[in-house]
Amino acid sequence: MSHSLTGKTIAVLMGGPGSERAISLVSAKSVSQALRSLDGVTVIDVDVKHSDFELPPATDLAYNVIHGTFGEDGDLQAILESKGLPYTGAGLESSKLAFDKILTKDRLIEARVSTPAYEYWRLKESAAPDMRIPMVVKPPREGSSVGVHIVQSPDELVAAREDVAKYTDVALVEAFVKGKELTVGVLGDQVFPIVHISPRSGFYDINNKYPWLNNAGGTDYICPAELSAEVTEAVQKAALDTHRALGVEVYSRVDVLLDEGDQPWVLELNTIPGMTESSLLPKGALAAGVDFTELCVHIAEMSLATQR
Repeated sequence: MSHSLTGKTIAVLMGGPGSERAISLVSAKSVSQALRSLDGVTVIDVDVKHSDFELPPATDLAYNVIHGTFGEDGDLQAILESKGLPYTGAGLESSKLAFDKILTKDRLIEARVSTPAYEYWRLKESAAPDMRIPMVVKPPREGSSVGVHIVQSPDELVAAREDVAKYTDVALVEAFVKGKELTVGVLGDQVFPIVHISPRSGFYDINNKYPWLNNAGGTDYICPAELSAEVTEAVQKAALDTHRALGVEVYSRVDVLLDEGDQPWVLELNTIPGMTESSLLPKGALAAGVDFTELCVHIAEMSLATQR
């Protein structure tokens, strides 16, 4: 395929010190393999285990495939900017904003993007949130559904509090929205076809996302989602509005719940979504006629063209 990366040295950053290290390694290997298939491009894998990692000399682009904390929250972006090195994806400020679910909620409300009702639960100060059960309780600064609980009873609320307290002192509590779980990829101004996520049991937790991690769970994916043209347009508009409201550069994946009245409710935006060929962003891209290698190239080219 034609591309403008000829002569470039690309360092694929993978792993990271956070809870999603194993997932990142799988994503990054897929990206690395795709980039290695290009003529005239030098690709070097960099396993990042701590903040004082070293980059290969003459690196032209850091391809960030580190999910979750450190890679997605602005920490890595700050390090790369201090080195004056171009990198893929969202910049420092948009990464910090999008990774924090509380800050994201506030910005979505400002931008008039529909998002479930919410409150903050100070775990050390309050016995219970004000919101009525059923509700969703989650840490505000974790990815891949880490620590997310759908609470249907007082006993489940106690268990959720104990688990979420491992990650944070302030939990995000959302009103439970019953409906279809959808996700939408955005690349620049292009919105990809919607992916309908259908867990085989429960909700789209880390086991259903990555059944290979714990030999548990599983999920079916329908892309394009079987929705009317009107609903499809509304969901895609909500995704693009979210991408723009958070000021995200280059690409993202937006998670949306579609309630039983076909109203979309935005949950969050992922700035470093999964990047294996079977991941959700690549599924949507492929449905739009963009194969995995093309997607990786577009992300690299658009990132190099982005002014930081």
